[in-house]
Amino acid sequence: MSDDLENTLILNLETGKVVIRLRPDLAPGHVSRIKELVREGFYDDVVFHRVIPGFMAQGGDPTGTGRSGSSKPNLKAEFSKARHVRGVCSMARTPHPDSANSQFFICFDDATFLDGQYTVWGEVTEGMEAVDSLPKGEPPPNPGRIVSAKIAADA
Repeated sequence: MSDDLENTLILNLETGKVVIRLRPDLAPGHVSRIKELVREGFYDDVVFHRVIPGFMAQGGDPTGTGRSGSSKPNLKAEFSKARHVRGVCSMARTPHPDSANSQFFICFDDATFLDGQYTVWGEVTEGMEAVDSLPKGEPPPNPGRIVSAKIAADA
């Protein structure tokens, strides 16, 4: 685990523990929102509603439909030169660039065609096998869920 506990996110999934290094250097606004939502318990018990093998696992919608988010205002895009490769965490959005809110995805494999169009906010440093093990589908028949989400500094 990273020495920077304030910028380390721990997702306890049904499939195992995932440690994510947050990247405020790339996306300070998005990292701030993720931490705010985590500390409010927003992501606890939320499912991964879209899991596409070879591409990504998407979650962060409390309704589990992929059509909703938090009650907070949408975020301004913070696109960077960071690559969408295995383990990268990025924000989902509508076709409008400034529409990210609470939904995010974790890349299973290289998805560099997304580079510069979605906000990268973190990267998995431990537990990628737990992400790989999530039930697949759009939506999965029995979706995997985030049992709890914590910032390491609070754990």
